[in-house]
Amino acid sequence: MELSGNVAFVTGAARGIGAAIARALVREGAAVVVADVLEAQGEHVASTLREAGGRAVYVHVDVRRPDEVDAAMARTLDTFGGLDILVNNAGVFYPSPFPQTEPFAEWYRVVEVIFHGTYHCSKRAAEVMIRQGRGGRIVNVTSVHEFLGERAATHYDAAKGAVGGMARAMACDLAPHGILVNNVAPGFVDTDMSVVNGVNELQTEDFRRVYIEGRRIPLARPARPEEVAEVVLFLCSPRNTYMTGTTVVVDGGLSITF
Repeated sequence: MELSGNVAFVTGAARGIGAAIARALVREGAAVVVADVLEAQGEHVASTLREAGGRAVYVHVDVRRPDEVDAAMARTLDTFGGLDILVNNAGVFYPSPFPQTEPFAEWYRVVEVIFHGTYHCSKRAAEVMIRQGRGGRIVNVTSVHEFLGERAATHYDAAKGAVGGMARAMACDLAPHGILVNNVAPGFVDTDMSVVNGVNELQTEDFRRVYIEGRRIPLARPARPEEVAEVVLFLCSPRNTYMTGTTVVVDGGLSITF
């Protein structure tokens, strides 16, 4: 259990990739704060982790609000006594062609959750880690949208790209403190976010024809959340001693095809 004694704070951990990351961290001995706005689901994840013998608590936090981030970080310190790992995973997506994107209903909410939320959480976590003086790990779950474009996703692509750039700069500033900052960029992952307007896009005929049968994804399937979580786990672990400011792509080969 290589993370025994570590404390991790995972945003968007009530379901999907975030929940898988929380499970992986607990499996390796970390105490985990399941941070999310989805209270019932977040409590369920934390309860399940405790029932399996792990240490976990659910904390309600809207990452767009610095006051809620501050309160969640304070509870983390009160409960577990420190903070060693931050995983910025919270995100939202509403498909919207650029000319029709509404500033407040779509653009700002997506950018605020993904980009501003990552900033708020990272700043508070870095302050704690620097004060503790024992280094730390910050991992951002971005997307292949960090560097690839997609129709009806200008707001999402902009936010993910901004997080990628911010992480590279953060890595430079935080390296003297022993804090490593990296991104993990998934492609298609079979989670609730694949359901748009009641339709699971990964189960449509178009997706199968283009991405599976047409091998647009060379491995011919979407990822499982656990496969992304294992990469995040490595970046958070003591095994990662020399990777910082980089993006690890977990997309089954999607980004190498055309």
